[in-house]
Amino acid sequence: MTNHAHRAARFLKNEERAAWHDKTLWMVRKKRDLMALDVPDWEELREQASQIKRHSLSKLDDYLVQFEEHAINNGAQVHWASTAGKLNEIVYQIIKENNASRIVKSKSMLTEECGLNPFLEKRGIEIIDTDLGERIIQLKREPPSHIVMPAIHIKKEEISELFHRELNSEEGNTDPTYLAATARLHLRQKFIEAEVAITGVNFAVAENGAVVVCTNEGNADMGVHAAPIQIHCMGIEKVIPRLSDLAVFTRLLARSATGQPITTYTSHYLNPKPGGQMHIIIVDNGRSELIGKEDYRDSLKCIRCGACMNTCPVYRRSGGHSYHYVIPGPIGSILAPHSNSKEYEDLPFASSLCGSCSDVCPVKIDIHGQLYRWRQDLSQQGARSPIKKGIMKVSGKILASDKMYDWSGKVARWCIKYLPRVLIYNRLNTWGRERELPEVPRESFKEWYNKNFREGDKNGQK
Repeated sequence: MTNHAHRAARFLKNEERAAWHDKTLWMVRKKRDLMALDVPDWEELREQASQIKRHSLSKLDDYLVQFEEHAINNGAQVHWASTAGKLNEIVYQIIKENNASRIVKSKSMLTEECGLNPFLEKRGIEIIDTDLGERIIQLKREPPSHIVMPAIHIKKEEISELFHRELNSEEGNTDPTYLAATARLHLRQKFIEAEVAITGVNFAVAENGAVVVCTNEGNADMGVHAAPIQIHCMGIEKVIPRLSDLAVFTRLLARSATGQPITTYTSHYLNPKPGGQMHIIIVDNGRSELIGKEDYRDSLKCIRCGACMNTCPVYRRSGGHSYHYVIPGPIGSILAPHSNSKEYEDLPFASSLCGSCSDVCPVKIDIHGQLYRWRQDLSQQGARSPIKKGIMKVSGKILASDKMYDWSGKVARWCIKYLPRVLIYNRLNTWGRERELPEVPRESFKEWYNKNFREGDKNGQK
């Protein structure tokens, strides 16, 4: 499998796409900043949300049992899935028991993580993603490139071609209103025919057993209200203690995600419809193990707003698919190595460690700090290549010696100034593939400082 750097290079070959991808996400980041400035107690809200999540994780077993008890009392059927495979099997069993074959699903990163769609499709089950962005990438047979804006990497001209091919829309019509109307008509029929509706869960309230789903398109409501059977899939970390806690997160979520005051729909599901079924599947899939890792536990605070992606200079310029994990960007680069440290050992290094991700995180996860710790852990596990190990070993010796450091600087300046270009800019110099080395100064800073200040110090001058 190619690593992040190779995938990013492929994305950057289309310079126009890379430019508007960067520009569009930065626009969303600026909208987030305006929304944050509009809330006087924004930083206090972030701290409160962080503490609520930390408290919830510290008493997760108690709150999950409390949530289960209230949900059962409300008429829901609660299932527990220890792994991704168990989640898929439970969903399939519910579908089989009810002789269903037509499923609609609203956005759910958990089911993406668990591979639910391909699992059901292999068994002859039609499952339709009803979020517009999700439906676009489903028709393109691609994974999402962003957790909130899954089709952010696709231009309207490409969507027009896709809809003409798959939905018989008017050829060449790229008007966004027309394209949205085409999708609406297509999905409306799917909602009417649906036998089962699946949703993700943004928050699960232990106090009353409610699952809360936040959408801007109302597709979760359409599915749940139209289909007789509703299935809600949630990670164990989604539980919060009280309904009053929810107000903190709803003020933060949409502002951080898309720069809007609140999601258009914030739906609370408590009971099954008369004559219907309501299933809640609580999924672990490695989360319990992560709770036991003190350095990385706080990553489970994540409320999947995508703010870290919108601000990350690496993500914005490399695209979500370059991360080759279901959750891209900074938070995905923390979570991915927990599932497979060998396969995703490159991702913690796909960061500038600028700290912008931590600055915008609504629940104050120390994202760049965890990325740095992952680099240390992976290096100790042998993730670095032999070449990089050798370079770092030599660099360490040079940096530890004044004389070696001064000498190497002089050699480097001479080489850049006098060696033929082909000996400097070649396949071994990956940094030089995209940029020019700086102009060589006449002297190093140390030489300049010694000449201009040290001599003055010796003469008693300041």
